[in-house]
This record gives sequence, structure tokens and C-alpha cells, in this order.
Amino acid sequence: MLNVYTRLVSGMLFPLHERLKQHTSVKVRKSLEATQWFLPEKIVRLQVERLRQLLIYANTHVPYYQSLFTCLNFQPVTLNTLSDLQRLPFLDKSTIRANLEALKSDQAHGLARFNTGGSNGEPLVFFIGRERVSHDVAAKWRATRWWGVDIGDPEIVVWGSPIELGTQDTVRVVRDRLFRSKLLPAFEMSDEKIVHFLETIRKFRPKMLFGYPSALSHIAKHADKTGIKMHDLGIQVAFVTSERLYDEQRQQISSTFGCRVANGYGGRDAGFIAHECPAGSMHITAEDVIVEVIDPQGNVLPYGEAGEIVVTHLASKDFPFIRYKTGDIGVLDDKLCECGRGLPLIKEIQGRSTDFIVAYDGTVMHGLALIYILRDMPQIKTFKIIQESLELTRVQIVTEAGLSQADIDQITAAFKARLGHGVTIEIEQVTAVPAEKSGKFRYVVSKVAAT
Repeated sequence: MLNVYTRLVSGMLFPLHERLKQHTSVKVRKSLEATQWFLPEKIVRLQVERLRQLLIYANTHVPYYQSLFTCLNFQPVTLNTLSDLQRLPFLDKSTIRANLEALKSDQAHGLARFNTGGSNGEPLVFFIGRERVSHDVAAKWRATRWWGVDIGDPEIVVWGSPIELGTQDTVRVVRDRLFRSKLLPAFEMSDEKIVHFLETIRKFRPKMLFGYPSALSHIAKHADKTGIKMHDLGIQVAFVTSERLYDEQRQQISSTFGCRVANGYGGRDAGFIAHECPAGSMHITAEDVIVEVIDPQGNVLPYGEAGEIVVTHLASKDFPFIRYKTGDIGVLDDKLCECGRGLPLIKEIQGRSTDFIVAYDGTVMHGLALIYILRDMPQIKTFKIIQESLELTRVQIVTEAGLSQADIDQITAAFKARLGHGVTIEIEQVTAVPAEKSGKFRYVVSKVAAT
């Protein structure tokens, strides 16, 4: 049962916060909590109707899709089934780069600019409107409530995005204090930092944790190694996302913190795609997201077969994501969850891991500490970072027109600032970054990551 303060935050303060930001998250969340119990057939009908409306809007207001639909002689009003979506080409990162302005709706206002590396090391700039933000916030909020916690319950967030870490101004600090959310930076994982994290968690006594599975499991291992007990704090659930969750990580987090672990899947580009319920199934946010799985030739695969995940976000009319290739590998499931929700399931998600890296002095930090350096350089298309040893890190980079010496010096200096000046940084300009055996790219392949 929620306490009085949590009810105040979730019922009044957070809704006021969202209304001031011109978000409709509260209304959308209430709708999602009703539609999640629809039968699968009714959810499909809802998807078809929302998809038709999105495509009609794109054909009227989005220059890129106006031109595309004309070339294909595609009439959105004729769409009657989800399979009709296969008449449209895929949207990939190179297409977005080449058509960034043409993908904006001529009716869009207040677009937020984002920069993400995606799941395969390929940096991307894109835009999101308030409708999309509202729906993603609502989807995450709904999934949070599945676990008996809510906005306003004490929360520790172990994260490393510059968007969060770079916006800790007075307003953000006050807001987090009101909502009882505390942010711990995931970049640096030295023993001293982890001890501080553990002390903060014990003092704060959160009801939920949120973060990278690699970071939370690493903190948990350190607690076990040093004999710091963390299972008696009343933590109910640890929400993990942004990477593949391995079984040993789930077990480590659960055992150390004495809580269940809830896996989430999504990204700033593709949206809040799926989340695990207490019954153990990964439910797709089907009211907002259509998920396809394709083979290397672009053919849609049946349930149970692994392929690239393709997403159509139905609340992305200001900057449409239609048949967007995520670069992630996954498997869809045709079963229904015993929890009773009619939402479709993702059976497995593969290849989204980001390793830790280790600095020259032994400091352990999240791989994103290096990823963000490259991700924010617009001339870089794709990259791969391989930490061969404490003394050597190699970087493979694909660009449009090559790197200047100034670019190389900038990357080298930034990497050395993170890893240490005794580290050799080898930068190799390549025409393509080879995939791993799984078919996926890895941001960081670290042979010296701490265990």
C-alpha cells in the first residue's frame, strides 16, 4: 500500500509537474492501465487504427513521408491490417541523418533534440515531441506500478547519461528531492566510489533501484565482497534497462539487495518498448509500439525466430519512427502471460551489453564513459571500442569524409582523460565495423573488465 507522501507525489505533485511541461502522461497512463487488459485481438484492432491515423498524418504533414508515399503510390487510408505496414521501407539511422529536417512535421512545436548511439555504436541525432514523451513516461509509469511501487517512493538511480548528469541544476535537485529520487553517477566505479554508493543506499533506504544491470550487479558484488549487508533495507524491486540482463546479474542483484529484478527494454530513439511484469514476461507496450522481427534480407520472421527488432512508434507523429531498425536482436513470443494482460510478449532480447572498462590506475567505470565521447561527434557514423589491456585501447571508426588530425587529437585526449595518460589509444579508420558472432556490434569489448 502506498504511504501518504507517495500518494501526494503520484496523485498531485507529479501530475502538476507533467501539466506544467504540457505533457499528457497522467491521462495516457490511466488509458494504458485499462487497455492492458484487452484481449489480444482488441489490442491489434487498436494498433491498426492508431497506425492508420499516424500514416495519414505523416502523409499530410511530414515532407519525407509525403514524398515516400507518393513514390510508392501508398494510400494510408487503405491500411486495414498490421501486415500492410510491410509495404513500407525500413527507417534506419543513415536515412534519418540524410532527411533530418524532412522528417519533422510541419505542425510540430517544442521538439526536443536528442543524440544517441543506439545499440550498435552508430551515433544519431533525432527529435521527439511532447506527445511521444508523454506516452513514454506513461508507459514507464504503468510498468513501475505493476511492481507495487509508484512515483514518490524512495528511489536510487544508478545512471550515466550526460542528459541526466548534466542537468542537475537547482530545479532538478529540488524536483528529485520532492519525488524522493537520488541519482548516483554510473561512470566511475572505483572501490571508494562504490563504498560511498552503498552507504548512500543504506542511508536512503529506497523502495526501488533503477540502473544498468552491469552497474547494479557490480555494486552488489562489492557489497558481498566487503561484507556490507544490503538485503534488509526493504527494497522491493530493481528496474534494469539499457543493456542485456544476464541470469547471473539478475541473481546477484536479487540476492544482495533482497528484491526482485524487473527487466526493461527501450531507448530514447525507439521508445519504451517492453517491460517485465511480476509473472516474469516481457510485455510490449503494444498500445504505442508495433514490433517486428526481421531477417538480414528484411523479411518478417515468425514467432520464436531471432532477428533484428524493428519498431513503429504510434505516438511519434512530430518526428515519425516508422519501421525503425533498432539494431537489436530479439525473439517474439506468441504465448499469453499468466498475469492476464493481453499485451504481446518479447521472449528474448540479445546483444545489448555494454561492458565495464578499467582505467590505467585500476578504476572501474562504465563503458558509456567512452561511448559518449564518440557519440557526440557528428562526423562519426559507427564505432567500436576494444580495450585490449590496461595499457592499450583500440578504436575503430567509420566516418563520411575521414577524421582530421584535430579530431584524432580530440578523441585521444578525451580517452586519456578517462583512462589515464599512460594508456596508448590506437585509432583506426575503417570502412565498416565488423559485427560480433551474434550479428551485433559491441560498444566495448573489454578483456580486463573487473569481475
